[in-house]
Amino acid sequence: MRTEEAMHPGVRWIGPDTDLRTIARIMKEEDIGALPVGENDRLIGMVTDRDVTLRALANGHDVSSLTARDVMTNEIVYCRTNESIEDAIHLMESKKIRRLPVINDDKRMVGMLSLGDVSHCTSQELAGELVKAVSSHHA
Repeated sequence: MRTEEAMHPGVRWIGPDTDLRTIARIMKEEDIGALPVGENDRLIGMVTDRDVTLRALANGHDVSSLTARDVMTNEIVYCRTNESIEDAIHLMESKKIRRLPVINDDKRMVGMLSLGDVSHCTSQELAGELVKAVSSHHA
């Protein structure tokens, strides 16, 4: 199976200057845990619910002045639509990430592959290995 068949399509982008309250509201309304950050038609980062919690709230910052750029993860890890689901899973395992943007041949983000998506399209054994890998303590 290819990642394109397993992903959920239609990902929303936010700009790097999107304020934290708006980010939290979008995550709540859309029941999602990650928002890609784009600038000048490029994917430049990802804001996760964990980023908001650890980089803003836990550090005691004034959340009313923070933006996506302040809390986002800069390192972009993604997969391609034509990659196998197994390759995407190995990438998620090695990087310890639960959500993976999916990029097409035109270098456009067309979807997101999540832990939940993987659990619905692969064997219990493979999904279990992924959960174990991404849930272990980070180094």
